[in-house]
Amino acid sequence: MKIFVTRKIPGEHLDKLVASGYDVDISIFDRPLLPEELIQKVKGVDAIICLLTDKIDGAVMDAAGSSLKIIANYAVGFDNIEIREATDRGIVVANTSSTEVDESVAEHTWALILCLARRIIEADEATRRGAFRGWEPDVFLGVNLVGKTLGIIGLGKIGSYVAKRAKGYGMNVLYNKHNPDPEAEKEFGIKFASLDELLANSDFITLHVPLTDETGHMINAATLAKMKKGSFLVNTARGLIVEERALVDSLRSGHLGGAALDVFENEPNIHPELINMQNVVTTPHIASATHEARDKMSQQVVEAVLDSLSGKMPENIVNKDVWPKKRTS
Repeated sequence: MKIFVTRKIPGEHLDKLVASGYDVDISIFDRPLLPEELIQKVKGVDAIICLLTDKIDGAVMDAAGSSLKIIANYAVGFDNIEIREATDRGIVVANTSSTEVDESVAEHTWALILCLARRIIEADEATRRGAFRGWEPDVFLGVNLVGKTLGIIGLGKIGSYVAKRAKGYGMNVLYNKHNPDPEAEKEFGIKFASLDELLANSDFITLHVPLTDETGHMINAATLAKMKKGSFLVNTARGLIVEERALVDSLRSGHLGGAALDVFENEPNIHPELINMQNVVTTPHIASATHEARDKMSQQVVEAVLDSLSGKMPENIVNKDVWPKKRTS
């Protein structure tokens, strides 16, 4: 059987894949493949290990042919894969959701919140420029977190880990999801709110929803206008959830106090005005970039492929309804 890996991934788990006896082809390029390159490389393969930067649509699946049995995505989100197209063809899709990844993203979210609240990036840059003249009473004044309200949009595993940490900072927490979660409310001391209520009352808002037709550009001019004046927005989910033009306008007007973004609308391109705003913190899509998380992700995609090709359901199967009708030959 043939397995194609679209890009080398961290850790030593690919060695296990190579040692399995399968014909393993790992891309030699340290970059996302061009669409035409991807279509050429997947021809006749039984499995694909891909990254979130790889668009796996019906055309790619058909280029692989009837031999393709599993697509293992080296990411928690899977908006880069046309799931319905895969399911219709009997192709299994797996992702890399895990405690290690969820904790890493939650920790990065809090790092961004703290950077915004205490103006860490601005202060660091000024210090490095030689602007430090000794202690002064009114430079880089930030805000305390204690007593402030944190709004969490999306209370899945990552959102829950963010909520758990809020208790330690003495924050009030509002959350929004499709349905209230009484168990989470009891465990974390949080309160369900409508989206409008959350936007109007939160000092910090953090996004933890997947990218879907419903959530695309859910943060736009209208929703930003509903946010509390001077509040802060954090996005470690997917860039397309936020309309960057509207975000720039809100920041420039002073309605929004600041933003911290790990993901962007048109990666790797970033709206040029965001780059030059002092009250904007940017990181290059690294919320899950810890040794622990990336090693776990590598382990999961390799095990998903090996399990699926041996007839065992992968642990993190996205389209479970495909399993009874999956391709076997």
